Amino acid sequence: MGYKIKEIREALHMTQEELSEKSGVSRVTISAMENGVDRNTTSKTLLSLARALGVTIDQIFYAESV
Repeated sequence: MGYKIKEIREALHMTQEELSEKSGVSRVTISAMENGVDRNTTSKTLLSLARALGVTIDQIFYAESV
C-alpha cells in the first residue's frame, strides 16, 4: 500500500510535506507508510490520504497505475 501512495504522490509532483499539509496526516506517518514501516493505519488516515491525492482507497490498494 505504501509504495502505491508514493507512486501516486510522485506522479502528482507532490512532496511528502505537501501531502501532509493537504491531508492532515503527519509527514512522519506518510514516510513510514511509504517505506514499509509496520504501523497501524486507520481508515480515517487512508481516506484523508486518498482525498488529498484525488484517488479512491481502492486505487491505493490495487496495483493499477494512476
